[in-house]
Amino acid sequence: MLNQINQIQTIFENIQTAWAEAFSDAQWRFEQFAPKPNYHNQIMTLEQDTVFEKAGIACSTIEGHTLPPAATKRHPELAGKPFQVTGISLVFHPNNPFVPSVHANLRFFQSGSVWWFGGGMDLTPFYPNETDCKHWHQTIKEACDTLNDTYYNTFKEQCDDYFYLKHRQEMRGIGGIFFDDLNTPSFEKLKVWVNTLGETLINAYQPILARNKTMTFTTKHRAFQQHRRTRYAEFNLLYDRGTIFGLQYGGRIESILMSMPPSTGWAYHINETFVEDEKALAPFLQPKVWASKQTTD
Repeated sequence: MLNQINQIQTIFENIQTAWAEAFSDAQWRFEQFAPKPNYHNQIMTLEQDTVFEKAGIACSTIEGHTLPPAATKRHPELAGKPFQVTGISLVFHPNNPFVPSVHANLRFFQSGSVWWFGGGMDLTPFYPNETDCKHWHQTIKEACDTLNDTYYNTFKEQCDDYFYLKHRQEMRGIGGIFFDDLNTPSFEKLKVWVNTLGETLINAYQPILARNKTMTFTTKHRAFQQHRRTRYAEFNLLYDRGTIFGLQYGGRIESILMSMPPSTGWAYHINETFVEDEKALAPFLQPKVWASKQTTD
């Protein structure tokens, strides 16, 4: 199984490089950390870039003797057993309020003979439009269809459920896909598919970025972006499995919280000028069919 871990690490490192090359001409800051034995973390970050206020791509590998409660709650049969997990997480928070934030996580887990892939990707627009939403979902659907034409609908439904803020009764954004415990049809086929997902993410997000990054915005648009980013932070701190796992495991805090928005706008009294923007956004924050049934040529 160590050979499998090494194969997936290589894929994640290639995805990390591809994203860094695709989304900015700025100088990325590359760092490596080993905060504890058998825990390796390499991170590429951007802050105050011309396009991105904050962006990060992190590859991690952990070998542990005991799984944290966040993992054994779903898999009690693995309590007290050694494990290995490797994963890649990325998040991009653009400056322009008309460009959505994007997040993705892909991971591979093993404990003895037990193994699976998990992960997901979701888009969080503040001023969404249907063209962008359809493109995002259609591109991801086509990637899912290369392995199984039932995956997209299943994983989209799981994503809509996972990225749902119960206390707000709304989704974090327009979703995407989310999957876990995936170990069929085979390791080799899933390895290829996960690599495809990394490439697909670029195709799904880059056109949206290109269409919107130069749009003119006002201080009001910026303030609404800050206001909506609070929902993003609430999800990460209250529900995100990766955040909870990392904190319980005792990982490097800065790496665990890398996906947090760089700035937000919590307020007790919501700005009255946001009312119309909230009304326009609300329909996008409930489950909706975005991708066509037929794959486009």
